[in-house]
This record gives sequence, C-alpha cells and structure tokens, in this order.
Amino acid sequence: MTEHTLAALSRRVEVLEGEADIRRVQARYMFLCDTPIPEYGVQDDAERIELILELYTEDAVWEGVGEYYDGQFGRAEGKQAIREHFQRFWGEKRDPALLLNAHYLTSEQIHVHGDTADGQWIHMQPWLFSDGKSLLRSSRLNNTFRKEGGVWRITRTRTENVFVAPLPDHFATDHPSVSVLSKP
Repeated sequence: MTEHTLAALSRRVEVLEGEADIRRVQARYMFLCDTPIPEYGVQDDAERIELILELYTEDAVWEGVGEYYDGQFGRAEGKQAIREHFQRFWGEKRDPALLLNAHYLTSEQIHVHGDTADGQWIHMQPWLFSDGKSLLRSSRLNNTFRKEGGVWRITRTRTENVFVAPLPDHFATDHPSVSVLSKP
C-alpha cells in the first residue's frame, strides 16, 4: 500500500468513526429526553438535565424554529441558557401529567467535515398524558457537532415542527411508570 492509500483509508475511517460517534450522541440525547427516563439510577430531572448538558459544547445553541416552534421553544445560547430551557420544561407541574414520550429517529444524514459535522433527522414522538389524552409530534432536526478533546459534542440543536396530531383518547393502555431496561 502506498502512503497516499493509507492516508485516504485513515481519512475514511475517521469519517466513519465520526458518524458512529455522532449517531450515538444524538441517540443518547433523545434517550435522555424520554419519559419516564430510561437511564438507570437517575433519580430526578435535575440529574437528567446535567447528563444532557454533558453532550453539548459550552457555546452550544438549542433552538426551535419555524412558524410553530419559534414561539414555543425560542432560542437558548450557551450551556446555562440550555439548562434553564430544560429546567422550564421539566420543572413545570403539568396538569395533566406527562406519563410517556419516546423519541424515534429516522431519515438520518450525517456529514463529517474534519472536526465539525452536521446531521439531519426526522423524529416522531408519542405523548401520553394522565387524563388519557395522547398526541403524536414530528420534527425535523438540523444539528451541528464539534470534536473537542477527541469527543464529539453537540454545538447546535435546531428543531422545526413537521406536525402535531391528536391521537384517540387512551391510545396506549400499557406503558411503564418507570423504565427498568437499563437496570444492571
């Protein structure tokens, strides 16, 4: 093998490893946003929020865009603002209470450019509430990432509504009150 061939193979491996790492970061973010939280041993939403923030760079941006999400989510710049965004979301007492939401990612595209990357997904999530109401949300994600100290982190979460659709009351009858999937 020539030096040129080895260098080309090395670049290809770096791209593939970057894509895999970014895929795991994005999936972990969604996993940590699920209700009930499936991360074993996490006792409360404050701990959940800190685990989510570990996935972000210090200068990261979290924003909802478009005619529906602009006013609903707005824009948070920097880890502290993102922390406050999530504290508002999970800190509010909801009536009816949110019993379940689960994030499903699809239509993945990841583009690695050295130590930066961007990725696009569509995600769907059912929401089940304590009063029996349910809805299905779908969003497009256009996120960016940066490799810092050998670790890929999110630099921007950008979400745009695709649709929100009500589901029939009591759509799902069997769902966990607590996740035990990750229990050792």
